Amino acid sequence: MIEAPSNPTQYIQHHLTNLSWSVDKANAGFFTLNLDTLIYSILLGGIFLFLFRFAAKRATAGVPGKLQSCVELMVMFVDNLVKETFHGKSKLIAPLALTIFMWVFLMNLMDLLPVDLLPSLGRAVGVPYMRVVPTTDLNLTFAMSISVFILVIVYNISIKGPWAFFKELTCTPFGPYLFFINFPLAIVHELSKPLSLALRLFGNLYAGELIFILIALLPWWIQWIPGSMWAIFHILIILLQAFIFMMLTIVYLSMAHESH
Repeated sequence: MIEAPSNPTQYIQHHLTNLSWSVDKANAGFFTLNLDTLIYSILLGGIFLFLFRFAAKRATAGVPGKLQSCVELMVMFVDNLVKETFHGKSKLIAPLALTIFMWVFLMNLMDLLPVDLLPSLGRAVGVPYMRVVPTTDLNLTFAMSISVFILVIVYNISIKGPWAFFKELTCTPFGPYLFFINFPLAIVHELSKPLSLALRLFGNLYAGELIFILIALLPWWIQWIPGSMWAIFHILIILLQAFIFMMLTIVYLSMAHESH
């Protein structure tokens, strides 16, 4: 069994360190995998798919069960948002929005587990580090935001055509004669989308995780009061960040379907 951290500094550093694996252990860099992020994000994605597929297979026309009611509520909620926000025609947007919301929500929800629960179980079986909230890993939030960004570019080109998209980048907002000003502004505008998506989600969940870690340093008979208060408040952050990521994705894809 691996020994637990012996002082507050080691405790904080331990809980903020990912379980990583690199091809070149001597020069760990870009080709380093955060295994805990991959494992928990894939596991939570699988849970989402299993629950929704299970509910769909067991759906009845009569009085629905609790799981079916919950799934129907989420599907209707996201579908109505897409109808109100997205002005194009695409069968991909609603399922994508639902997947993003539920996946990000489940990953954020891991932050409400006791800070030492899963890391302690990991140490007991020889796993030295374990971060259980995937959205506190900047690699994951950027991977999701870059995926959305690529999808936005693809929709821009497929809907408007390559030439129309290029004209939009170079001729907006000051006209074609000031393309040398328009183009840099357009690039900054486009790159701000994945940056804002990734950093907003990461920053909020990282801060929440850090506060839980600091509360865990208090004596056990004291930490329950601030821990409970922060957990109740943090539920709002968990929901809000999942909602914001989903809504901005819908908005960006809707903008890709529109011309200025």
